[in-house]
Amino acid sequence: METKWLEDFVSLAETRSFSRSAQLRHVTQPAFSRRIQALEAWAGTDLVDRSSYPTRLTPAGETLYNQSLEMLQGLQSTRAMLRGHTSAGQDFIEFAVPHTLAFTFFPAWVSTLRDKFGPIKSRLIALNVHDAVLRLVEGSCDLLISYHHDSQPFQLSSDRYEMVSLGQEVVAPFVRANAEGQPEYRLPGRAGQPLPYLGYAPGAYLGRMVDLILKESKIPIHLDRVYETDMAEGLKAMALEGHGIAFLPLSAVKKEVRTRKLVSAGPDLEMIMDVRVYRERPSGKDAAKSHAQELWTYLQSQADSKGKTAADLVPPLARVRALPGAR
Repeated sequence: METKWLEDFVSLAETRSFSRSAQLRHVTQPAFSRRIQALEAWAGTDLVDRSSYPTRLTPAGETLYNQSLEMLQGLQSTRAMLRGHTSAGQDFIEFAVPHTLAFTFFPAWVSTLRDKFGPIKSRLIALNVHDAVLRLVEGSCDLLISYHHDSQPFQLSSDRYEMVSLGQEVVAPFVRANAEGQPEYRLPGRAGQPLPYLGYAPGAYLGRMVDLILKESKIPIHLDRVYETDMAEGLKAMALEGHGIAFLPLSAVKKEVRTRKLVSAGPDLEMIMDVRVYRERPSGKDAAKSHAQELWTYLQSQADSKGKTAADLVPPLARVRALPGAR
């Protein structure tokens, strides 16, 4: 039996909805249902009355719900005590960060923090977006830093989580420049001659953003997917070798654009996303680490200051068109 099954079950008991709980737990509804069924198999009895709507618990389910609350609270308390044995660990702020932001945004952001906020000790956990959010939901990090776009919002309840905006990121198409400094491939391409396209693997957050860019394009875009990977850094490496066009975050390619190793691949096909930091609202029973709380208070103060936002903490992410060689 896995503790996440108990967390799923508690969510279901409180929402009375498989679909709503699946959203809150950041899994598909079929996957969520399978986990509840696995818990029932472990318990050896039905926990949910599936003949009613909204969902109700069976008497056995009511018993397990009350016990689950105690077990999960006990595990959280035990975990806090174990962490307390390592005083050095209390000095570290644990960040869950998607791979691309871990490579491009995080190092410069920490440098700026050290200049304006002061020294911090950080532990970076680099993951895909889904798993990074899951780290926050499961209480396995202090702060989550991730992209945000209104078309792909996270199902994080504002009652439980809070957020501060750190700045913006631009995603746009880039390609290697030829000897004359011009793009080797230029969008939009032609129906009979699609351009080689370096894409994100299915399910990648940036991949969904690129799909939206292409869908909303005012002109037809003709691409032939020849390579895919989860990571923007992998796509950039392939683009630098001339294998095709890649939609990349500007922060990942600023140096290559300035040196004209990469140039814009065509018309105005770009998207602006927020970069945000999230945390679970601390409660009296589970207060935040003092260092993490100090940092959060600072970030909030920057966001709330008159005429100044938390975006001032971030090295400016100029628009693609403002960079030399971008057009």
